[in-house]
Amino acid sequence: MSRLLPGILAMAAIVVASNILVQFFVGDWLTWGAFTYPFAFLATDLMNRIHGPQAARKVIAAGFVVGILCSLIGTQVMVQLAPDFSAPAVTLRIALGSATAFLIAQLVDVAVFDRLRQGSWWRAPLASTVVGSTLDTALFFFIAFSTTASGVLGTDHNTAFFNEVVATPFGPELTRWVGTAGVDWSVKLAIAFIALVPFRVIVGKMAARRA
Repeated sequence: MSRLLPGILAMAAIVVASNILVQFFVGDWLTWGAFTYPFAFLATDLMNRIHGPQAARKVIAAGFVVGILCSLIGTQVMVQLAPDFSAPAVTLRIALGSATAFLIAQLVDVAVFDRLRQGSWWRAPLASTVVGSTLDTALFFFIAFSTTASGVLGTDHNTAFFNEVVATPFGPELTRWVGTAGVDWSVKLAIAFIALVPFRVIVGKMAARRA
């Protein structure tokens, strides 16, 4: 268990930080959480490379539990959206979308990484993070905000806002949740490349210790 502790602590810290920072916007299309959450894939990939897929899945399970606890706390925190209207910081749809996206994306990340682990050092972490990030973004925004999912999950105070058709940073007008998902995904892809640096350094140091 002690060998998993660094990964568990790192994953827990990333999940907690992301749940806090997602409340604070950077411009109109991003929150600060978009810059911290992608490093969850780095934590998973490091554990996968160093200790194997089973260890990585245990770290994911720990992160999933922490994420659920954060969502439960968030549902009890009320935010003032208008002078006469307040709502939970985390709605049921956001909590469900977050949990589903995290679990599926992280487990797929492990599977892709494990399949490519024998190739060049960068292939497995880059490919697994790109695939995982794409799944995470698509699942979360679809479940949390789309009108299609509303037929099953119902609507909340976010539904109308995120389904407005607006001009996006990409040029064409899109539904707000689609545009936001696109910006979020772009940040995740950028961080996927940046994370290769600490991945290479940490794995190299661990290999040197074992030598």
